[in-house]
Amino acid sequence: MTTRIAIPEPTSKDTAYNQRSLPQYIAAIQSSGAVATVIPLHERQDRVARLLANVQGILLPGSGYDLDPQAYGESRIPACNEPDPGRAAVDELLLQDGFNLHKPILAICYGVQALNVWRNGSLIQDLNQDGKAVVNHAPGREVQNAHPVRIAPGSRLASVVPDGGDLRVNSSHHQALRIPGDNLRVTAICPVDGVIEGVELDSHEHFVVGIQWHPERTYTTSAFSRAIFSAFTGAASNWQPRQVEESVAPA
Repeated sequence: MTTRIAIPEPTSKDTAYNQRSLPQYIAAIQSSGAVATVIPLHERQDRVARLLANVQGILLPGSGYDLDPQAYGESRIPACNEPDPGRAAVDELLLQDGFNLHKPILAICYGVQALNVWRNGSLIQDLNQDGKAVVNHAPGREVQNAHPVRIAPGSRLASVVPDGGDLRVNSSHHQALRIPGDNLRVTAICPVDGVIEGVELDSHEHFVVGIQWHPERTYTTSAFSRAIFSAFTGAASNWQPRQVEESVAPA
């Protein structure tokens, strides 16, 4: 049976960004043995639901936009990029589907921020203005080794770290997680400044991993990036629909 991964278009407003970034995600998914099902951001909810009925995993990609700070109880500061309501609406549908049915989820950059806010967490609107960052977390797409990450022992990420693997990652984000969402535990940080670089759902049964860096960009050069996608698509290939217990009417 073919394993299908749902991935929304990264933005509803920037066609050039989609054309540049989406093929890298699709290639990484395909190289990991699965097939990407691209979810258009202008489809009706019922159409999206039909597409989701045929997928076994969900990948939330990066974006050039930011989440609306009102979603986590803050007013927008000037350094915060404008929101993308079309992407936010589709992400919510995908997250609901993933959590309701325990489908594996991999959330990348903007995607992990969307996951965190959906789980009632909060974000740092701008790392530079907040004073949190010491290293440059947005050096550009071409920089493959921007800074190190420290992976928490016993985490899903730790289980896929190749022996002797390079734990320096790329970085393209000006925002980051401030307070982890419900039942999300921090599993990766930048050891230089403590910026959260990864979270996972605290569950042995449900694969939910979110990371701030972009493994799709280094899939061909990094064993760690390939291992992340392999673990995700492997979990998706093993996914089975949750059994719904039938209610028994009282005698």
